[in-house]
Amino acid sequence: MEADAAASDFFRCGKCDLEFRSPDDPARYISPDHLADLSKSFIKNYPVVSVKDPFDQDDWGAWQKFTASAGIQVVRDGLTVTSPKRTAEAVNEKVCSCLLLKVNQICSMTESLRACKLAQASGWGVMVSHRSGETENTFIADLVVGLCPGQLKTGACC
Repeated sequence: MEADAAASDFFRCGKCDLEFRSPDDPARYISPDHLADLSKSFIKNYPVVSVKDPFDQDDWGAWQKFTASAGIQVVRDGLTVTSPKRTAEAVNEKVCSCLLLKVNQICSMTESLRACKLAQASGWGVMVSHRSGETENTFIADLVVGLCPGQLKTGACC
């Protein structure tokens, strides 16, 4: 099971508001460390093997600590954006362990393949995906066969 936390949606003033759709109340905000502990409890008690975007995209420290200690695949979509340059930065900073490869996000098959090869050479997982709502495009299935990443993320967007 993969969990897509999309934490940037509920990140407020350096903390996390897990009830972000309710009226704002800073008293209920939790720290990124508390969120990491909560996530690790889910990992321990449920068959979670991958988590996507568990922290705000700018909270590099939380990403680094969690990736080092979670024991599962950590996917960071917003940072890498299928860019070889940004993927190299993420590899060097150890802020995640899987590339979400969206070919149409970078606009070049060549750059997508470079990012994929860099991630694979770094021991990362690679998850091929379409952009939200593009469930009719079958090319990504062919790409998965060609790249052998072992992971395909697809599904309708809410």
